[in-house]
Amino acid sequence: MSVNDDQILRVAARGDGVTADGRHAAFAAPGDRLTPEGAIVPGPHHQTPPCKHFPECGGCQLQHLDDVSWLQFIADRVASALAAQGLEADIRPPLLSPPNTRRRATLHAERRGRQVRLGFTRQNSHELIDLEECWILAPELFALVAPLRGMLAALIPGTRRINVHLAQTDQGPDVLIDGLEAEGLAAAEALSAFSHRHHLARLSIDEGFGPTARYEPEPATVTLGGVPVPFPPGNFLQATPEGEAALVAAVQEIAGEAKAVADLFAGLGTFTFAFPKAKVYAAEAARDPIMALKSAAGLAGRKVFAEHRDLFRRPVTASDLSNFDAVILDPPRAGAREQVAEIAASKAPLVAYVSCNPSTFARDAETLSQAGYRLDWVQPVGQFRWSTHVELAAKFSR
Repeated sequence: MSVNDDQILRVAARGDGVTADGRHAAFAAPGDRLTPEGAIVPGPHHQTPPCKHFPECGGCQLQHLDDVSWLQFIADRVASALAAQGLEADIRPPLLSPPNTRRRATLHAERRGRQVRLGFTRQNSHELIDLEECWILAPELFALVAPLRGMLAALIPGTRRINVHLAQTDQGPDVLIDGLEAEGLAAAEALSAFSHRHHLARLSIDEGFGPTARYEPEPATVTLGGVPVPFPPGNFLQATPEGEAALVAAVQEIAGEAKAVADLFAGLGTFTFAFPKAKVYAAEAARDPIMALKSAAGLAGRKVFAEHRDLFRRPVTASDLSNFDAVILDPPRAGAREQVAEIAASKAPLVAYVSCNPSTFARDAETLSQAGYRLDWVQPVGQFRWSTHVELAAKFSR
């Protein structure tokens, strides 16, 4: 055995430390060493996890890494995904969101006797961790955990598990509870009193037929590119303001001079509204967000044509895409195989690809590369603090 065979050199995709001879060790950081018995001797990049719930809580996987090694983990994830497709690119230094900035999260709640547990699930388990502290949630959202636990104790029947979706809107916290039946005057009064006491923007209940707002003094919105956009309950929102700003800045750098832009998988319009002077075509399969985008664009006088369109079953064609100066796409984790095939066959000169999955991004990047696009650079973004989840924005050009 080499003298360095026991040293952790890198962190694998699922968060294990890996030695030169291929041994894996959970919760090991680069620079740590493994004893013959498999124990970890901490090195210079192994930090003391700040949260009492780590590593049991599934909300974080990498609290034992300092920022230097977390940065390297993110860059390595992107580089290895590209290498698997035979690609290379200029990978910029990752941009990290600070602790306690997460403005969107889903917690789970269940009754245990008279008490209610509320939190994330345990790593690789359905067991709930009852949160007493959290180093990723924004303070405004974490402040609701204890009061929600108390309110739900009076409403959750039996041992049923429910989901609590939290998001920070312009007007304050938005709470959506699904899997809960809250019927009767007493329940209605409890929900209203809770919402008023904790200055919620909105509280909604989904009993299985879609969310219904039980408290909403004024319409809840999120501001995107200076435009207030109606926020449907439980909808997608970039996880942190810093992460959103990093992705928007990268996309603007790529397509900032474009006069005609196609925004595919547009959601609520995170990138649509980042181009106030351009004509923007926005396509999104989910009905509620594209209707919210369309309404907001109309009120703001933006030159936006919004279409409710399933881009997996009905991708925008190559001939139509050839009319745009730039194409932006931000698909779900599965990537955009069908839509990318049409982009590859188009004459669009610029593509800004935003991804939450380096593997499917690399697959789609290889398709674009084979069609003559050049992958100029990749900007990784770490907005899921201490998580193995990696996001990025990338520039393709002809």
